[in-house]
Amino acid sequence: MRIGIQAKLALLLAIAAVSMPSAARAQGKPAVDSPRVELAIDYSYLHSNAPPAGCGCFSMNGGSATIAVPIKSSAFALSGDLTAVHGVNISSAGYDLTLTAYTVGVRYKRAVGQSAWSPFGHALVGGVHDSGSLTQVESGSGSSGTNAFAANLGGGLDLRLNHRFSIRLIEADYLLTTFNNQSNNRQNNARISAGAVIRFGK
Repeated sequence: MRIGIQAKLALLLAIAAVSMPSAARAQGKPAVDSPRVELAIDYSYLHSNAPPAGCGCFSMNGGSATIAVPIKSSAFALSGDLTAVHGVNISSAGYDLTLTAYTVGVRYKRAVGQSAWSPFGHALVGGVHDSGSLTQVESGSGSSGTNAFAANLGGGLDLRLNHRFSIRLIEADYLLTTFNNQSNNRQNNARISAGAVIRFGK
C-alpha cells in the first residue's frame, strides 16, 4: 500500500513537471501577440478620377510604407502612411502624373480570438504632392508640382505567419485629395494595397 502511494505521488509530480512548461507557454502566448511596432511595405494600385467633368478615370501604380506604434497595450496605434504612385498615358493627350501622399492618424487593429487573422481600420489626414504634365494642365499655372490636403480612410486584413512577420492580404482605402482641377478641386481616389508586415520588439 505504501509503495502504491509513493508511486502515485511520483506520477503526480511527473505530470506536474511536464504540464508546468505548457502552462507557462499558454500564459505567455498573449505577450507574443501583444501590440508591437509594425512596419508594412506594400504594393499599391490607385484608381483616380482627377480630371473634372465625369469620371475621367485612370490607374496608377506604386508602393506604400506604413508604420504603426501602439498606444500603450491597447488595440489603438498611432499610424503614419507614405504612398507614392505613378501613372502614364493619361487621357488621349498622354499626360503623366506622380502622387506622393503623407498622412498620419489613428489605427485600430484586433486579432480575431486566438486566430492568425487581424482586421484593422484607420483614419489618417495629411498632405499630398503631385508632379508631371497633368499637374501643369489642371493647375493652370504651369507649375511642375503642387501640394494639397489629403485624407486616407479605410482598412484591411493581415494574416500572421509568426511572431515577427505577417502578410497584408488586402488593404482598401478611400484617398481624398484636393488639388485645383478648375472644377470642384476634389479627387476621389480608391487605393488597393497588399504586401508584408514586420513587427519589432518583444
